[in-house]
Amino acid sequence: MTSLLERYVERTEFESYEDFYENLKINVPEDFNFAYDIVDVYAKEQPDKVALSWCDEKVEKVFTFKDLKYFSDKAANFFTSIGIKKGDRVLLTLKSRYDFWYCMLALHKIKAIAVPATHMLKPEDIEYRIKVGGINTVIVIREDGVPENYAQVEKDLGIHLNKIYVGYKELEGWYDLRTEVRHASDDFKRPVYDDDSVEDTSVLFFSSGSTGQPKMIKHSFGYPLAHIVTSHYWHQVVEDGLHYTIADTGWGKALWGEIYGPWISGSGIYIYDYDRFHPFDVLSRALDHNITTLCCPPTMYRFFIKENIDDLDFSSLKHVSTAGEPLNDEVFYKFRDLTGLEIRESFGQTETVATIANFPWMDIKLGSMGKPAPLFDIKLLNSEGMECDVGEEGEIVFDISEGYPLGLFKGYYNNEEKTNETIYDGYYHTGDSAWKDEDGYYWYKGRIDDVIKSSGYKIGPYEVESALLSHSAVLDCAVTGIPHPIRGQIVKATIVLSEGYEESEELTKDIQNHVKHVTAPYKYPRAIEYVDSLPKTISGKIMRKKIRLADEEKLKNE
Repeated sequence: MTSLLERYVERTEFESYEDFYENLKINVPEDFNFAYDIVDVYAKEQPDKVALSWCDEKVEKVFTFKDLKYFSDKAANFFTSIGIKKGDRVLLTLKSRYDFWYCMLALHKIKAIAVPATHMLKPEDIEYRIKVGGINTVIVIREDGVPENYAQVEKDLGIHLNKIYVGYKELEGWYDLRTEVRHASDDFKRPVYDDDSVEDTSVLFFSSGSTGQPKMIKHSFGYPLAHIVTSHYWHQVVEDGLHYTIADTGWGKALWGEIYGPWISGSGIYIYDYDRFHPFDVLSRALDHNITTLCCPPTMYRFFIKENIDDLDFSSLKHVSTAGEPLNDEVFYKFRDLTGLEIRESFGQTETVATIANFPWMDIKLGSMGKPAPLFDIKLLNSEGMECDVGEEGEIVFDISEGYPLGLFKGYYNNEEKTNETIYDGYYHTGDSAWKDEDGYYWYKGRIDDVIKSSGYKIGPYEVESALLSHSAVLDCAVTGIPHPIRGQIVKATIVLSEGYEESEELTKDIQNHVKHVTAPYKYPRAIEYVDSLPKTISGKIMRKKIRLADEEKLKNE
């Protein structure tokens, strides 16, 4: 049973990275709709092909593409019966319930706009999203106080929402999704719209909010096809295999590896809807399901190698990948020793697909993000707006002067000012900095606002964090700059210690000396603070700005 990939690319195989970069071409039909043109086509041509292998701690379910067409058609009929129509924004807070997948497809089918969100939102977060996004329907899990939070916000705002829940026990004023879907017809005809376009908005994702209020990131109906690069050429998913990206459906990473790219490329997906992340349980259960490809943050790989996993059977696993944080050498080599597989890093944003990555034809340089994906003309610009030389640090930008690339977001929803701050003068400005070596590999430095300027040196937090994480005592860390009367700034490390370690002057000196040996000595943290946890956004990103503000407040009070 083959994938639908060859229907959308002119070539699927390449001899080298250069061949790949120059010759990958993705064809985007004007009326492309992922739900109809991928899922429903599989349902017709390969109905028994496995799309989703799902489990929680007690139940296991397998959904074929035929099953997903059936449930998405029924859900589409239910949604239209309660007034959801093209262009309506529907917020989904479903954690990793299997209902997320057929709901996403149903919303695509009626061309409503899906707005995934995490179940960890507080009432003030929910209120902000409903107001900014013009949300008129919410679909949420039944537990963790989530329905109560949404109902309270609805009352506080004095509005009426279509409220739908997934779970048990009847809720007054709410629709029970599974009951409604069960009773709905499975006969759904594709609507015809006079103004239909592949450029219509299909998904809105809120940014992490690490540098201010979250922004609503618009992606079009053509966006799923750009994830061919993400899944087929970075994740390297396997035909009729099972790909596992470990991410809550409220995070942008879920769309990177839990729906679009794997299915286009012929792989099923595996989902474990766990209550709490227990490293051994998550990894062993995934291997018991014979996953073939895996993508998760470096933190999770660090947790995995600290478990007793030597006796696990990794024989089904073919490729592994990671993104979002420093991947330190110890994790890379330990995991390779256990599995024979090299973890391949990538760079991207919620606004994009995988844009820089370690693709199959490339030798891995530890710590490097890799090389640009063929969809994008990526450059590094210095503070004067000039293209950087080899070894010179600059901002990662996409040159869009010759055309707007597939896979790049369509701007920030209802926020022209913020859109114009990031897309101007023929470039999309990522706000991230990096440098490029003589072989064309990119090396991440950090967010531009996070770069530390000390004694004339520019120091990226990412590289110092990577050095810190290679010390056995460091479980998690954040690097920031604090003011200094002579040096301008000095490097500060905020550290969460691994189990079995305690704060001491001796440990501080050992960590500092370790960093001096791992990276350039001038980058070592002259100040270290030990904490129980780091401030993070609901999507798990470190809020360095919050640490900086707290330090500034401390200095004022001294």
